[in-house]
Amino acid sequence: MQATIRWQGNVCFEAKSGTGHTVLMDGPAEHGGENRGARPMEMLLMGVGGCASFDVVHILRKARQDVTACRCELTAERAENEVPAVFTRIHLHFVVAGTNLKPNQVKRAVELSAEKYCSASIMLGRAGVEMTHSHEIEER
Repeated sequence: MQATIRWQGNVCFEAKSGTGHTVLMDGPAEHGGENRGARPMEMLLMGVGGCASFDVVHILRKARQDVTACRCELTAERAENEVPAVFTRIHLHFVVAGTNLKPNQVKRAVELSAEKYCSASIMLGRAGVEMTHSHEIEER
């Protein structure tokens, strides 16, 4: 896996993945930014949510569950008055929608992602970030 980060001036950077996708990262005005893109720590948080969501949907589809939507709402806390201001706690709340979804299958998919498959959340958990998960089902 590869990525390239290019400075765009002030505190703005363009990130390009090895697969050719680009994302703009920028800072707030008080740090010289123009708020043209996500903050790097926001990118990390979004990456965790994307990784875990991919797992949950994949596991449910493999279990032949009729998933029509999946949303992962993340909340994170960072160390206060410390440098670096690392994540100390991240909570992932999955809202899974579908037809006749089996609650035990959804619960198991979230657990498998958290405990076995999501490289991003498992890596952060091993680094000392408290990782918690919850879920709910919306019938469609």
